Amino acid sequence: MRAVVIETPGRFAVQNVPDPTPGPGEVVVRVDAVGICGTDVHIADGEFPPTPYPIVPGHEFAGSVVALGPGADGRIGDTVAVDPSLFCGACHYCAIGRGNLCERWGAIGDTVDGAMAEYVAVPAANCYRLPEAVSAAHGALVEPLSCAVHAFDVLPRALGAHYLLYGAGTMGLLMLQLARVAGAASVSVVDINTARLEVARKLGADATATTADELDRPQGWEVVIDCTGAIAAIEDGFGRVRRGGVFQQFGVAPGAATASISPFRIYNDEITIVGSMAVLHSFGRAVELMGKGVIDADTMITHGFGLPEFADALQTFRDGTGRKIQIRPGAI
Repeated sequence: MRAVVIETPGRFAVQNVPDPTPGPGEVVVRVDAVGICGTDVHIADGEFPPTPYPIVPGHEFAGSVVALGPGADGRIGDTVAVDPSLFCGACHYCAIGRGNLCERWGAIGDTVDGAMAEYVAVPAANCYRLPEAVSAAHGALVEPLSCAVHAFDVLPRALGAHYLLYGAGTMGLLMLQLARVAGAASVSVVDINTARLEVARKLGADATATTADELDRPQGWEVVIDCTGAIAAIEDGFGRVRRGGVFQQFGVAPGAATASISPFRIYNDEITIVGSMAVLHSFGRAVELMGKGVIDADTMITHGFGLPEFADALQTFRDGTGRKIQIRPGAI
């Protein structure tokens, strides 16, 4: 089969590799769609420490089950989205139900070969059958959506709160749509890319701006969420939290980055700061939300490339063009 292989940081190619064989409890999925995200860029550049090389990337994917290993649940022909999480099940964090913090954390496409390929072997337990109305392309959005669902799981919130989101990329737009159905009184979005702000308005943002200074809310917002990982946005966003409010770090900042915030203000204004990392007990609910049409998947997906066009797809992502960019391994 064909697969994108990142041989070493900065060096990748589409290669012919052996077809996967399902082991005990595994299935083989024919990959119909796989999304590119920032982690894939970090892996391509050698900036994601858990990744070994060579590796086949790709952790946001959906497709059809074509083979079952011994003892694997499932049916050949099922269209599934796959949770890439690989938790050890034995460490302290797994024992207390927080597998996303697993001491031996792994993920399909991040630490073992993933879905930038025509086929991939995965644990059957990680497969979630998609509703009939959900295409594989839409199903490949379930993984990032499940990250956003987890973010709302850990977010202290109340009905009627006013939200401010930094970033109108894929994750910011998913958070915007979830906030709308989670009882927000209003959702404002800040991004330096005006084209992305147009999409945010289409998806229900009450106000958009290239800087929060342009927004008319001097008293601040009850909930401020950074979806960028950019230090300037994080520092500015923290300053916009209303007294008694919440700041959530959802965007991924570089590991060595630091931000300056006021400890006195955390104390004096009783500000809650909360992080959200990856997926935890949220994948199945994300499938259900996708099936209910909570997410405008057609608007979210803007590009589809074949496997041989992986370099072009990666560059399109780097350029900030479009929104969710997918590889369709079955395309020529």
